[in-house]
Amino acid sequence: MTVLTVAALTLREAARRKVLRALAVMTVLLLGLSAWGFYRLDAEFGGLTSGEARIASSIVLNLVMFGLSLIAALGTAFLAGPTMAGEMESGTALAMLARPVRRSAVLVGKWLGLAVFGSGFVAVAGLAQFLIVWITMDYWPPRPVLGLLLLAAQTTALLTLGLLLSTVISPMASGIVAVGLFGATWIAGVVGGVGQALGNASVERIGTVSRVILPTDGLWRGAMNAIQDPSALLGLGPGMRGHPFMSDASLTPVYGAWAILWVALILGLAALSFRRRDL
Repeated sequence: MTVLTVAALTLREAARRKVLRALAVMTVLLLGLSAWGFYRLDAEFGGLTSGEARIASSIVLNLVMFGLSLIAALGTAFLAGPTMAGEMESGTALAMLARPVRRSAVLVGKWLGLAVFGSGFVAVAGLAQFLIVWITMDYWPPRPVLGLLLLAAQTTALLTLGLLLSTVISPMASGIVAVGLFGATWIAGVVGGVGQALGNASVERIGTVSRVILPTDGLWRGAMNAIQDPSALLGLGPGMRGHPFMSDASLTPVYGAWAILWVALILGLAALSFRRRDL
């Protein structure tokens, strides 16, 4: 019961923060720009065949969805920091953790509240983007629910890392480090994709290792595969396998299990760090 109470309080607190307003503004701007872009794409290239239109829609939609995932990453990372580190610095945590409330219950409750917040944002913004591309380009992703679930999982993984960092460093620093690692993992994934396209196993391994260490890029690539048209890679040829906004393979059950285990391990480390920290 304590976990659910803390989760509800965390959701209420997140709704009052200025970060939420910044997220809303950035999301509306991105959706508006994407609506204009898809409209112009249809107007300028109205002579495209249905297959070419699907390929173009897949690539541009994945690009826009990456923008949404980046906004979600920024928002959750900078919400996770103040959630723990800010309360410890201000002394709020000391009052909240009066016995018999356990620190682990408070941490899990805050994690659950932030996970619901981030997943809700991804669901609403992602569905709005799908409707935009459907109205303007008559394209609907083949597996939209799976794509949104994987994007929500990506957001959850990053906020979990942010919570762990917030138990050991300052709120601002934890957000910067989490977002920096998110970007570095994505870049490593792009480098690995280039290595795959060139047949260079050593370079390809960079992306593979980075996705094991931090699963955000692996989840993102699984989401791209669920969103893009199945014939997109066939139409563009094998040389496009290194494309940063296309994915040639769906998420495997083994990797999905690893992502879940990774989140559980990082959350456990965060709980251990929070329990040992002096308030």
